[in-house]
Amino acid sequence: MKDPLPNEPEIEPLTRSQLLVAMGVTAVILLVLAKLWLQLGSVSLLSIKLTALDAVLGLGVGCLVTGASSLVYRLWPAYRKSADLYLNVVLKPLLWPDLIWLGLLPGLSEELLFRGVMLPALGLDTSALVVSSLCFGILHLSGWEQWPYAIWATVVGLLLGFCALSTGNLLVPIVAHVFTNLLSSFLWKLDKGGTSNSLS
Repeated sequence: MKDPLPNEPEIEPLTRSQLLVAMGVTAVILLVLAKLWLQLGSVSLLSIKLTALDAVLGLGVGCLVTGASSLVYRLWPAYRKSADLYLNVVLKPLLWPDLIWLGLLPGLSEELLFRGVMLPALGLDTSALVVSSLCFGILHLSGWEQWPYAIWATVVGLLLGFCALSTGNLLVPIVAHVFTNLLSSFLWKLDKGGTSNSLS
């Protein structure tokens, strides 16, 4: 086993089973938080309207996020290092079919909590957008060395929240988030080292 590089944080690799369980448990916790907030906070969930136009808009936003993250990856070395660390831990042990879970579980649970419940609870305004996006970014901060990844997640949270506010339809950020995770993780696995990023 080679020694870690100086100043290189060492993260203990997880097995495929551990990662799948962690994804499932995290999704359940986020869904329970959303449900409790809806019940105890007398908040209404942002509506979900199954329209083809909004589904296509979500796919377009997902492509935009994937392309932008690839560009940020190439141009910002600190983000590239942070993303590589995260993606090697999260994606490397997963099999191709597991990528479906990586797309669906975080995409659904995170959007229900941050855009579906938190945005309406905080007022469906600019302040709500900023606060919910910061919380979304913090969720992606797994250690101080991951600060660039958390900043990028905050920016993506702002875009997804803006989509939710401007359309009034939670379907748009859900589709965008799920598609971003699926597409970017597929591209990373295909490349085996990746120049793309997942939101998960």
